[in-house]
Amino acid sequence: MTRPFHVLKFGGSSLGRPEPLRRALDIVREERARGPIALVVSALGDTTDELVEATAAAARGDFAAALSIVDRVEELAVKTVTDALGPTAAGLRDRVATATAPLRKIFAAGDREAVGRADARDEILSFGERLSAVVVAGALEATGVAARAIDARTWAVTDDRFSDATVLWAPTSRRLGELTREWTEADKQGVVHVHTGFIGATADGRTTTLGRNGSDYTAALLARGLGAGEVTIFTDVSGVMTADPDLVDEAYPVPHLSYGEALELAGLGLRMLHPRTMVPLIESGIPMRIRNTLRPEDPGTRVDAHGSRDTAKPTCITSLEAMALIDVEGSQRSEYAKIGARVGSALAAEHVPVWFETQAPRGNGIALAVAAADAEKASAIIGRTLEPEIARGDLAAPRVFVPITLVTLVAEAMGQTPNVAGRFFAALGAVGVNVRASSQGATSRAIVCAVDAEETAVAVRAVHAAFNLAREQVNVLLLGKGTVGGSLLQQMAGEREKLREQHDLDLRLAGLADSRTAVFDANGIDPARASELLAGGAPLDIDALLDRLKRLPVPVLVDCTAADGMETVYERAFARGIHVVAANKKPLALPLDARRHLFESVRRAHRAYRYETTVGASLPVIETLKNLVRTGDRVLLVEGSLSGTLGYLSNEVSRGVPLSQAVRAARELGYTEPHPRDDLGGVDAARKALILARELGVKLDLSDVKVEPFVPSELLEYDDVDAFFAALERYDATFEARIEGLRAEGLVLRYLARIEPEGADGPSVSVIPIGVPANHPATRLRGSEAFVAFTTERYSEYPLVVQGAGAGGAVTAAGVLADVLALSQSLRGR
Repeated sequence: MTRPFHVLKFGGSSLGRPEPLRRALDIVREERARGPIALVVSALGDTTDELVEATAAAARGDFAAALSIVDRVEELAVKTVTDALGPTAAGLRDRVATATAPLRKIFAAGDREAVGRADARDEILSFGERLSAVVVAGALEATGVAARAIDARTWAVTDDRFSDATVLWAPTSRRLGELTREWTEADKQGVVHVHTGFIGATADGRTTTLGRNGSDYTAALLARGLGAGEVTIFTDVSGVMTADPDLVDEAYPVPHLSYGEALELAGLGLRMLHPRTMVPLIESGIPMRIRNTLRPEDPGTRVDAHGSRDTAKPTCITSLEAMALIDVEGSQRSEYAKIGARVGSALAAEHVPVWFETQAPRGNGIALAVAAADAEKASAIIGRTLEPEIARGDLAAPRVFVPITLVTLVAEAMGQTPNVAGRFFAALGAVGVNVRASSQGATSRAIVCAVDAEETAVAVRAVHAAFNLAREQVNVLLLGKGTVGGSLLQQMAGEREKLREQHDLDLRLAGLADSRTAVFDANGIDPARASELLAGGAPLDIDALLDRLKRLPVPVLVDCTAADGMETVYERAFARGIHVVAANKKPLALPLDARRHLFESVRRAHRAYRYETTVGASLPVIETLKNLVRTGDRVLLVEGSLSGTLGYLSNEVSRGVPLSQAVRAARELGYTEPHPRDDLGGVDAARKALILARELGVKLDLSDVKVEPFVPSELLEYDDVDAFFAALERYDATFEARIEGLRAEGLVLRYLARIEPEGADGPSVSVIPIGVPANHPATRLRGSEAFVAFTTERYSEYPLVVQGAGAGGAVTAAGVLADVLALSQSLRGR
């Protein structure tokens, strides 16, 4: 069975420079080897713009300038092919001169009135494609492929709407039927036909042009007439993109579109698609593919009757900019249900295109979008059309919002599943984008909304990220670059590529701040260089940072400080729609009323607040406890060594290391706070115990926790670190004697927390140094390990134990990173 024709269309960007032209010629030879082909070509490079300029010059009477432009057009053609093919392009200049001779004759006549007519203008502009067909045919012949230029005016019969003509299919079909037999015979002889795009002719022979995307329209019509198997549009991109790549770095080509989606995109102004191009393909069932001339190995975008069947993802996000929204509000009930139709008819009568329209539920108000350039004219038309109702006060005068952007989610397959609109608007709301108007068709093929122009990039990125059209993007503002923050930066740098490749997660460091300075970049900061960049950062303005962070997809504030007062920062973040991940225990140990206020702000904002590392570093202590409570278990006792630092010290002194040396070693290893007394005082462990108790609903404050320091209180009064260590050295012998006493009793020193939510005298929480017997779970701890044992109704005989490394910047940072990743995972698919 003979393979059907394959129609290839090459745009001006594919022909107007040497390298794309060489690639185009290679593609033609490869496709020709597979079966019969027909080419459709646009004008080379900027030739059409040059001819528009020449027409304007001639209309002014400057025919010398017009002829000079013809010189430039000829030179572009000759130079492009010569640079692409070298000496094999000999003789091309004569062909070019022959092709442009009639154009020179028009300008040489010096008739200003003639060149000012619409039909004359189309005649002049037609020379771009006519010259291109001659040049491409000549270039093919120079490379050994027999080729013939075909003027589409011989078969494309149009109406007489010059500059935007419509092809009349019945007479065009007859002519194509007559010519196809001739072309098929020529194809058998190895001849490739190169057709002019963009142009046609009226029945009486006057040249017309087909308007925007006219060459694609020509290719679709030719394919229908030839009964082609496919149309391929070669251009300078690898297909329809999931979003504007100038707005979304992660945008990529859409693999598959349905005819309906393509029509939707064409109606939304996507330049590479046009409704007229799609109609012949829909009527004939011929698929179209959009491919990149310079990357022919890319599969591109296929458009056919089926489209994508992936109900998990939409097709793409579009953004039509430089628009205006015109709003007319009505009062109470509607006897004006037809105002939309009246306004639409009035605008159409004066050739003002409406790109978007939505009507109030009772019909007594409308909002519509027009090009910003048409806003003033459209507002005046609407005002005149509705003047009686406006005069009576039943309708308000039109209000114009300009500039605005129409953001559209195109999702034919996904549109048949629930909550697509919810996710769309939730994504916009999460980043603070105000939707001025919206609409969704009954087919759910597309959801469109109007947003202020300055919100365009934020809106498109947010929706693109929310629907996981590329890797999910998570943007982190990190507070603190000390032991934990510094380790987190290292881990983000080391894990980023693995997260991208294995988990489709683009984890970005958007900003870094310490107590004085900050650095921020919406495009992301290299974590490996963040501390270096911070040295030259701007003065810290936390609200300004939060305002910038909230505009990014999945914004997360990460607190790796031990600063006081961070609860107010969290609340300001939540109010802006920002999630919080924190290793800072202090906000969770606030007085009950302040803590309640903090969690109310979390609930109001519907954001996430994750704080697993506040108790067990990277150990899943809080999540384990929450799961026990969620599943209805009753917790009777919580006991544990909650401080990895004090666990490390207990181990070291138990094996004979002097206390002062053990504390110095812990400080050097990064286990302690900058001043070790903050650990030895037990307050840090008390906060952890209180956090766990409150997860059980225990209503206690930090002052209610019984705290006994690891060392006598008087040793903790030294503000100077050196003086503190000197005092510890004086205390070494006394502490060693205490350890010996415990050893003599068969006990081991441990610093334990104990939580009894239902004690005989009410709930109680304590953290104290204590000697425990050899069979106690705490005696199994090594180094800086921590453990928590949960005794519950279900785990009464053998408590549920969580044990592992409980101190150190690296493990705590790993816990913080795990919280960020868990947060991002929980947001997927919402």
